[in-house]
Amino acid sequence: MRHKRSIPNRGYRVADQIQRDLAELVRDLKDPRVGMITINGVEVSPDYAHAKVFFSVLVGSPAESEAALNEAAGFLRNGLFKRLAIHTVPTLHFHFDRTTERAAEISALIAKANATRAKDD
Repeated sequence: MRHKRSIPNRGYRVADQIQRDLAELVRDLKDPRVGMITINGVEVSPDYAHAKVFFSVLVGSPAESEAALNEAAGFLRNGLFKRLAIHTVPTLHFHFDRTTERAAEISALIAKANATRAKDD
């Protein structure tokens, strides 16, 4: 009996391809609640059954966009089925990514601290 050979970094490559394809598919959504969003990253479970999709919002409400994307997850997954050449296309779970938001807050705090230090000197 031959063992299935594991392809190195396959999970990362699948996640990367899903991220690229979703970025295109999301543009075709007609739901007005999905604002201008960016797909920041995708984490695929080891069995490829689920994928966490992290996104940020440029224009629109993060909560509304998250709800609309999760409602459209089936439609988007169907679009991935047509594009991806893999046996199992994961169920998509969308999560608002606060990384850029936090980075801006930290930058503002650093700038404020530097300004305060400059005054004290």
